[in-house]
Amino acid sequence: MVRYYLYQIEQTKHLNAFLEVFEEEALVKAHALDTRIKNGEPVGALAGVVIGIKDVICYKGHKVSAASRILEGFTSLYSATAVERLLAEDAVIIGNLNCDEFAMGSTNENSAYGPVLNALDNSRVPGGSSGGSAVAVQADLCMVSLGSDTGGSVRQPADFCGIVGLKPTYGRISRYGLIAYASSFDQIGIFGRNIADVARVLQTIAGPDGYDSTASKEEVPDYQERHNKSWKIAYLKDALFHPGLDEEMKEGYVSFFEELEAAGDSVTAADFAYLDYVVPAYYVLTTAEASSNLSRFDGVKYGHRTPLKNLELADFYKKSRSEGFGKEVKRRILLGTFVLSAGYYDAYFTKAQQVRRLVVDKLSEILSQYDAIIMPTVPSTAFKIGEKADDPIAMYLADIYTVLANLAGVPAISVPLQRHSNGMPYGVQIITKQFSEANLLSIADHVMQLRKVTPV
Repeated sequence: MVRYYLYQIEQTKHLNAFLEVFEEEALVKAHALDTRIKNGEPVGALAGVVIGIKDVICYKGHKVSAASRILEGFTSLYSATAVERLLAEDAVIIGNLNCDEFAMGSTNENSAYGPVLNALDNSRVPGGSSGGSAVAVQADLCMVSLGSDTGGSVRQPADFCGIVGLKPTYGRISRYGLIAYASSFDQIGIFGRNIADVARVLQTIAGPDGYDSTASKEEVPDYQERHNKSWKIAYLKDALFHPGLDEEMKEGYVSFFEELEAAGDSVTAADFAYLDYVVPAYYVLTTAEASSNLSRFDGVKYGHRTPLKNLELADFYKKSRSEGFGKEVKRRILLGTFVLSAGYYDAYFTKAQQVRRLVVDKLSEILSQYDAIIMPTVPSTAFKIGEKADDPIAMYLADIYTVLANLAGVPAISVPLQRHSNGMPYGVQIITKQFSEANLLSIADHVMQLRKVTPV
């Protein structure tokens, strides 16, 4: 299996999904597993499962750069808790996957190492920021992959690539070893081609962690068990009839809701008046947290350092950071610094926190009455490379459906639904209340069985 995936990776290098392939190491691990199995020795629950990890997740002794020049050549001194748990169950980690720089972006065009291409149509983006992780599964370069989701960075590329993408509840998976973008939003997520694979990986890496005080101590249930019943589902009217949603996709969702009802599920419209406020609130809060989190990359302790000598300290910081960070990261640091500055803190940051509270309360109210909310994952199918590169506002507004789950810290998943007339896939997003991933996975499996959808 490892040799097969190494061959696949070599044949698809033009997609630019991998930043580094751990070829020799993966083969050594695979050979050791073969030997143990032949000798009748016990092996872990993920023995032989070949996994790729996003280049924001630390793996001891391996390079991690967050796809940024500012961390070029940096080798991690420790492994993320999620990685340790994969290795403990004998998973084979095959390589490091490309992404938007510091996980900031929706297209994977912001990587310092070039864009990732959508395997279905190389002229289109794969989504972001976990574009490499999505394409690695889409193009059959590994079995499953890990990404990170701050505002839709697992679900949106999963939708664009026609695969499954899960963002668990905030705190369900430890963030220890995940390079921070916005700490109160970030969560490690999982890509797969089916629900069973995603559930098995979640089972392995979920749970409390002494290295992360925000990791939940909630018991981890059996995510591989399926609940077969009729589901009470809400759809958000404001999302389905939003002017930004592709008309053909809207018709597809309406038809899909009718299929759910025909299958015995209840599908009811619910009002959510705050939809147009979620993107502004999200970008105020996440850029503020990014401004704080990325201050550690100063050219002194590690990472890129300007070669110019005889600079004053402030000029040294400016030069190192200007050379190391890309355009989008600089934009978000500047925005975040601005909203945290004296005179603007209350006008922007405090107001955004209040909006977040309203969103959390309203979403909790809806989810207390229903098993799940179903809505679009994104407003359109994958767009052309460069199509929105000159319009960051249009790019940000494309996150309108995904940032909701991150603001509220609830679990969400995108599963493939059907093909658009333009030939590209699109999916549907399912949201449940906190720590109800078992129900989320059961509903997602129900949807895929109902539609008889096979990932691309």
